[in-house]
Amino acid sequence: MTTKFIFFTGGVVSSVGKGVTAAATGRLLKERGFNVAVQKLDPYINVDPGTMSPYQHGEVFVLDDGAETDLDLGHYERFIDIRLNKVCNITTGQVYAEVISKERRGDYLGVTIQVIPHITNEIKRRISLVAKSTNAEIVLVEVGGTVGDIEGQPFLEAIRQLRSDLGRENTMYIHVTWLPYIGATQEIKTKPTQHSVRELRSIGITPDMIIARSDYPFEKGLREKIAQFCDVDREAVIPMVTTPILYEVPLLLEKENVGNYIMQRLKLQPRCEPDWKNWEFLVSETRREKPSIRIGLVGKYVELHDAYMSVREALKHAALHNGVELDLKWIHATDLEKDAGCEILEDVDGIIVPGGFGSRGIEGKIMAANYARKNKIPYLGLCLGMQLMVVEFARDVLGSQNANSTEFDRSTPDPVIDLMPDQQNITDMGGTMRLGLYPCNLQPGTIAAEAYQTDYIEERHRHRFEFNNSYRDILYKHGMRYSGLSPDGKLVEIAEIANHPFMVGTQFHPEFLSRPNKPHPLFSRFIQAACQQAACQQAETRKTATHKAEEKEAT
Repeated sequence: MTTKFIFFTGGVVSSVGKGVTAAATGRLLKERGFNVAVQKLDPYINVDPGTMSPYQHGEVFVLDDGAETDLDLGHYERFIDIRLNKVCNITTGQVYAEVISKERRGDYLGVTIQVIPHITNEIKRRISLVAKSTNAEIVLVEVGGTVGDIEGQPFLEAIRQLRSDLGRENTMYIHVTWLPYIGATQEIKTKPTQHSVRELRSIGITPDMIIARSDYPFEKGLREKIAQFCDVDREAVIPMVTTPILYEVPLLLEKENVGNYIMQRLKLQPRCEPDWKNWEFLVSETRREKPSIRIGLVGKYVELHDAYMSVREALKHAALHNGVELDLKWIHATDLEKDAGCEILEDVDGIIVPGGFGSRGIEGKIMAANYARKNKIPYLGLCLGMQLMVVEFARDVLGSQNANSTEFDRSTPDPVIDLMPDQQNITDMGGTMRLGLYPCNLQPGTIAAEAYQTDYIEERHRHRFEFNNSYRDILYKHGMRYSGLSPDGKLVEIAEIANHPFMVGTQFHPEFLSRPNKPHPLFSRFIQAACQQAACQQAETRKTATHKAEEKEAT
């Protein structure tokens, strides 16, 4: 069949849920039997988000092929349960770099390079690559930012041209907009949506569907008003009220007949009836009252929760799978370095230390690893969290107080974590780390092997520094185990501590491969260990209370 394209634009404000909407729409189409891929068009001039501060951009989501991408690609993969590749994220920086490179080579034969047609042609070329590289029958394309942003205009012009190139029956425009609520008059206003659609139509794009986001339910009359003033079918105005359950969005869209409307609009016949049983169970389980466990996330960027989007979602998936409610305690690593110290950790059932860059908060993360090891608290270290687990072990168990990673102390006498040999002479920071999917052999009898139930895995990486093999033997003699190694045995991919209920660190990022209905094995095993810890703490509390009651009765 001819590839169909659905373009998502946003209006009024950013962060309105355009990425989640695109991901949920993709799920609707997959449930109808179609191969789906999703692409994000990011208007910023950075080549990719790899060198951007997490405070600026949030999480960097890494794909199998090593592409560092926008966090919305995480939503796409989790909702639709697909694996995307590097062509699924385009930035203005990539587009201009390619066009300038061609101009320098003389590919344009001396013509004047302009936004139209050269930049827009490059954007269209990259959009077309998605279907070719993924065999997708339907490609969903999200344009970052909002209509009216000057940096997004070339992308909007490109998707406008694609309707002429591909034909109306092969393209569809969905506009996601915001309906603000005015507290003083207790009204939901449609005027910003009208202005947003007018701006979109002024550049030649008329939306086929409007997803109207709101924090409050709105009456039928507002839906009809939007349809009339924005020139769309009434059934194509979709109310999308904010839900506390992220994974309920596909069900809400299905309830509003979005999937069937898209089928009709693109002249497609569903290949199967949507089966939402597992998804409905997921949502009902999320709503069900359950015992809770408290996990302490010790990070450097906890002020912006989006910096740990995939970690948070992977924890939620695992908690749901284990029948418990996740109570996530956000702990800034630098707070552990203050006077209160590890008292912040006394009420947690498990500790997770995710990745990061730079020296700020490092000692706090090491303190968290020390607290977890000495108090037998389940600990999961991801990338930097694994490296600092090794540093802590070397300092406390080997007595090497100056052990460190050369990322933070180049003159350390005990560099238990060191720069990878192939990273020694690299000067460019962007896209030069160990990135993407790499194989790993698991060692029998380890926690990792028990969790995965296999002896071979592939996981996504994003780092420059590695476990220093010069310290492998001595650390092993003192109780560190290497449960995951590269196939040639040269790289430690997973380390764990013997005689501990669960203290595991991974050089890779397992959070990127977790799914709502298929939690990642390591996260699931970590949550199991945290549940056991919570049960032990509750038993100890009851024992203490009983003991005090007996003492009181005796006196």
